[in-house]
Amino acid sequence: MKEYAVVFEKTPTGWSAYAPDLPGLGVAGTTYDETEELIREGITFHIEGLRSDGDIIPEPAARVLTLPISV
Repeated sequence: MKEYAVVFEKTPTGWSAYAPDLPGLGVAGTTYDETEELIREGITFHIEGLRSDGDIIPEPAARVLTLPISV
């Protein structure tokens, strides 16, 4: 099992998400939960597409860190 970093961003109309290690994959949903479900499905679908096309499946390399900043 591989773990890909996913970035979630709040938008004016809901949420969007993308996986930096999987270029071309991005989703948008109305709620965070919907967007999480879509990105999970999207990652699986994207990797299946890469595999069926004979393309290399990128290894997870991106890391996400949340930093507390006093401003």
